[in-house]
Amino acid sequence: MTPTTAMAAEPVPAPSTRQSPPGLDDRITRALVGAAVGDALGGPVEGWTPEQIAERHGGRVTGIVGPWHGENWRTARPIAPYHKGDGHVTDDTLMTHALIRVYEKVRDHLDAYAVADHLVPDLLSPRWIPELEAEALPLQRIFLAEKWLVARLHYGHVDPREAGAGNIVNCGAAMYMAPVGLVNAGHPEAAYTEALEVAAPHQSSYGREAAGVFAAAVAAACRPGATPGTVIEAALALAKDGTRSAIEAVCEVASRHEEFESALAPLRAAVEPFDTVGPDYRSPALGARRPSRLHAIEELPIALGLLLVGGGDYRRTVLGSVNYGRDCDSIATMSGAIAGALGGEVPADWADTVAEASRLDLEAPARALAQVAREVFARDLERRRAHEEAFTALAGER
Repeated sequence: MTPTTAMAAEPVPAPSTRQSPPGLDDRITRALVGAAVGDALGGPVEGWTPEQIAERHGGRVTGIVGPWHGENWRTARPIAPYHKGDGHVTDDTLMTHALIRVYEKVRDHLDAYAVADHLVPDLLSPRWIPELEAEALPLQRIFLAEKWLVARLHYGHVDPREAGAGNIVNCGAAMYMAPVGLVNAGHPEAAYTEALEVAAPHQSSYGREAAGVFAAAVAAACRPGATPGTVIEAALALAKDGTRSAIEAVCEVASRHEEFESALAPLRAAVEPFDTVGPDYRSPALGARRPSRLHAIEELPIALGLLLVGGGDYRRTVLGSVNYGRDCDSIATMSGAIAGALGGEVPADWADTVAEASRLDLEAPARALAQVAREVFARDLERRRAHEEAFTALAGER
């Protein structure tokens, strides 16, 4: 047998059908589109229980649905005058996109003063508000905990680093921190630190802590080879006090479930000791939303728990978040962002419907943020090299 014959006898390998892992641009796009779609899916059932959701919709929500009160959304209480449903994003997405516009202006890491100098003016600039079906100031759509930013910074001229103190403690800052995690992609420690600074004008206590941990989770999800488990490990490595305890409790329960239907009630029971709102989401307890080192917002631990239950799959994770009820638009915003950053594919029909209904280009903010992230990374490298040179000279190590 000649060498040529031997070579010809070798089987020709079939072309590989394995797709390469998504890169930075894809992860940022999937995270931000995933957050917006989760927000839109959760909006129409926000505030209700899983049982009420199933009764209203004849079973679990499996996609985009209309307003809870149908055509009476303009007058129905306590929702009016917001058109929640039909693919409309809520304030979670409006605030996320506003923060991206701040990054576009600053083109570097953000601090509390960037919030005062850029985010607050953005909230006072007219934009299309899907739930109002009109152009209006974002300030007119956001809720009281977010209006606080304008009251304290624009009118009160409070030091931005201290302005969050005194606000009701909720998920208001955490819900739009995905861009911080994406700018610090792969570096959860940096994302955590930056998010705490960005959230300082808005929140304190466990509301601010949740913002840091959520940003860290998004950054950790961007790491090549990341899994729901490694994301949760990164979050726990940074989380403090009640936030850490709540994540531990919820994820321990989540690890025993592989589908969300059986997990919904146990997850709520696991987070309940740390949640100050109480069993009736629309009628918070007297001690609700006050600073504490022992408590946590409900949304972030539940989002991480449902990420674990869903195995990081976007559809399973987000639908579990939506059907959990309560503040499910924010829960689905967070879990959708993390699942997207892991590389989860957002169903194209959902994304197209949300974009069209909300009159938003969901991918344009992602393209802008990806460019900013690259510029910030280059700046970080320059700063690191300058520090190395200075320290080496000081320490006499050549």
